[in-house]
Amino acid sequence: MKKFFALIGREFKLFWDNSVLRLLFIGAPIMYGVLIGAVYQKGKITDLPIIVVDEDATPISAKLIEMLEDNETVRIVDVLPSIFGVKDLAIEKEATVIVEIPKDFSADIQQNRIPELKVFVDGSNTLTSNTALMAVNQVTMTMKAGMQIESQMKKGVPEYVAMQSFEPFKMTVVKQSIRSGNYLYFMLPGVLLTVFQQVLLLGLALTFASEFENGTFGTLTQKMSNPIGLLVVKMFPYMLMSVGIMLMYYGFSRYYNMIIGGAFWAFLLSTFIFILAVCGIGVLVSIILPNQLKATEVLMVIATPSFILSGFTWPHSQMPIWVQTIADMIPLTHYLKIFRLLYLNHSGISHVLSSIWAMAAIAVVTLLASLVILHFKIKKEKSRVR
Repeated sequence: MKKFFALIGREFKLFWDNSVLRLLFIGAPIMYGVLIGAVYQKGKITDLPIIVVDEDATPISAKLIEMLEDNETVRIVDVLPSIFGVKDLAIEKEATVIVEIPKDFSADIQQNRIPELKVFVDGSNTLTSNTALMAVNQVTMTMKAGMQIESQMKKGVPEYVAMQSFEPFKMTVVKQSIRSGNYLYFMLPGVLLTVFQQVLLLGLALTFASEFENGTFGTLTQKMSNPIGLLVVKMFPYMLMSVGIMLMYYGFSRYYNMIIGGAFWAFLLSTFIFILAVCGIGVLVSIILPNQLKATEVLMVIATPSFILSGFTWPHSQMPIWVQTIADMIPLTHYLKIFRLLYLNHSGISHVLSSIWAMAAIAVVTLLASLVILHFKIKKEKSRVR
């Protein structure tokens, strides 16, 4: 029994002596608890941006706009006099719903006709679009009920009778960006691209760490002493295999009849920069941590929460600022935004330039840092050999 407890103590010592394992085992549950808790801390979605097109421009339409502004779920980011150019503005402002108040809105109400509101819903994110649509619907029903009840009571109708006899506004909902509301078109690509980043990071974790751990880095530098050439040699196979993965994903899209729209060349460019950014993070960690297991563990910590932080399912605007900052340092956050705009919303390259620049910045910073550290490691290896 004494030997048994001695072996148990030895295992605890081995665990405690491994600084990375100790940090991950104790720190990861704490970090994920704080991080994921902060993402969903609000518990409900508020201040979703919407756009109102007021073609009526009357006190009654102004009253409807005022009531929409008072609703905590939605936030009016712009009021336009016509529908012209509203789609581009909605993409720019990330508005999930466009409410069109028709020209004869107030006239229909005054003449006891049922007015018709047209609501355009961006279905690329079902959570935000449905939440905003419910808020708009609630506001219009409240306004219509209040107006009709007040009108009936002025005619001498008892309040309890008037409250049971109002008719809601007619609302035509036009869903855009997701065919038939099929959740597969929304969820599958997001999960597949998350897996793509994760397998790429795990593969890149071994690039330099395995050389350091196996003692073959010196032999490698004798064959290629240029840090730029060495980076290209290590990254090229993974970039080439990434093309294969993307072709396989294209096969999935054909099988599930998911037609790719939007600017194809913009999507191709953003995919290339995304792969570069992921490669930059992967090789940087692999160079800094000369141990395969440690490098893999650290990159797993980065990759695991990336889908939740990306804003693909839960709106980015609903997260605390410090969580948004962390999310912006992960390439997947920007790539999934680009994917949604190009693939689901069929947008142009002008709407995704900021995300492309953000990924490019991640790629430049991580690759430059990798080059600098690699330069000194090569120099140190050469001096050791001499």
